[in-house]
Amino acid sequence: MKKIIKSIGALALGAMVFAMSPLSVLADEKSYTYNYDYWGDVQDSPDAYTVAGVYTAEAFGLDLNLRNPQGMFVKENMVYICDTGNNRIVQLERTGTVNFEVVRIFDSIQGDTDVQSLASPTDIAISEEGDIYICDNGNARIVKVDSDLNYILQFDLPVDSNVSADSTFQPSKIVIDTAGRVYCIATSINQGLCKYEADGTFSGFVGATPVTFDWMDYIWKKFATQEQRVRMTSFVPTAYDNIYIDHEGFIYACAGGMDEDDLDNGDAAAIRKLNLMGSDILVQNGEWPVYGDLYWGEGGGYVGPSYFTDVTVFENDIYVCLDKNRGRLFGYDDQGKTVFCFGGNGNMDGYFRQPSAIEHMGHDLLVLDALDCSVTLFIPTEFGELIYSAIEDFDAGNYEASGESWKKVMELDGNYDLAYIGIGRSLLRQKKYEEAMDYFELKYDEDNYSRAYKQYRKEWVEEHIVVIVIVILAVFLIPMSIGKVKRIKHEIDIADIFRA
Repeated sequence: MKKIIKSIGALALGAMVFAMSPLSVLADEKSYTYNYDYWGDVQDSPDAYTVAGVYTAEAFGLDLNLRNPQGMFVKENMVYICDTGNNRIVQLERTGTVNFEVVRIFDSIQGDTDVQSLASPTDIAISEEGDIYICDNGNARIVKVDSDLNYILQFDLPVDSNVSADSTFQPSKIVIDTAGRVYCIATSINQGLCKYEADGTFSGFVGATPVTFDWMDYIWKKFATQEQRVRMTSFVPTAYDNIYIDHEGFIYACAGGMDEDDLDNGDAAAIRKLNLMGSDILVQNGEWPVYGDLYWGEGGGYVGPSYFTDVTVFENDIYVCLDKNRGRLFGYDDQGKTVFCFGGNGNMDGYFRQPSAIEHMGHDLLVLDALDCSVTLFIPTEFGELIYSAIEDFDAGNYEASGESWKKVMELDGNYDLAYIGIGRSLLRQKKYEEAMDYFELKYDEDNYSRAYKQYRKEWVEEHIVVIVIVILAVFLIPMSIGKVKRIKHEIDIADIFRA
């Protein structure tokens, strides 16, 4: 049903724009940054980010061009790029707002290991202690080395009944927690994330996606021959494409290749937030699911839903998803409400050909392009910084300051739903319930409106309790008094008659 509504909305919106504007104007007025309102309509928005620079190997001062880079990791002011096609890792240091310098390049490790050369590294992670974990895909291992690249240990193919001992271990993405536990995605393993203890012991799978299937297919399989069953689709969990661990230790996992109907019906999730038990605890209180673009037309030759290939999470719990299908970035807050959408496919600055990884440095964003072999640095605009200030002030308990920032956001974009809701939430925390209700009502935020109304009703009752009690007493006592007076009068009249 949602897909039908969205399709009708897209057609209606397109027809209206087509009728009002010539084709030449449509191309010129396409907005780089946009958002979706309560009705699912696309609303142009001021840019939340601007391109500060696009860096290739030449810009970094490298003699050898990057080749099919697949992974990137940021730690403080250091950026690590997995130059997969060249079997090496490039370590950069950010020395200014837009300046990066090469710290070192390494394609091998040292120490007591059978294989010292790296082969097609696809991802990298750095621990708090400075130890380096590398998805050494071509060598079928995850290798752990110290900051001087001395071999410590490695993580091999999981020993499990669900994994064939003859399988080739192909780790593609990796994260580590504060205890040194390793979680990785491995090609051809779809039981979830492979989890290893700090000593290298495999301890099981975590966070397998729920299996969905069609009942008709299930029934048909019961009666099909062995050959027919082989040709039919197996009911197996979907493999993840990428993972990220946030400052609280929760793992954000993205699964890009999801079925359109499953996404639309809520039977599949493009982004999952996994706790220690592997359960999905991602909050989705927005009007629209967390899966990128709402409309999946064939414009530009790109069909189907957004394909989230990576995700990064800020300290303020805003997470940004990278869509490799249309080259866009989608930001969501901790409630699953859309903060911004921007980007696209192309050769201009701020557009991508084959985005493969995203990271953040503060509020700045870095996007790695595997085909263009470049890194694009985005820095927030005034509009973007105001949004972050409003969210962070609210989280810190500075509700009045948060409300003021949201008002400035509203001045820049009067159609920005989060600004109205943000002001309402700040007023709600300041116990200005009636004012908060007005803002929630403007943007059809029923949940927050109900909360504000409940508190407003309670406050009104407390302020008018004396009047309420008097009215209640009056309702009961006045009729009783009138009746009593009538009875007394009646008795007096009867007594006068008998005397006469």
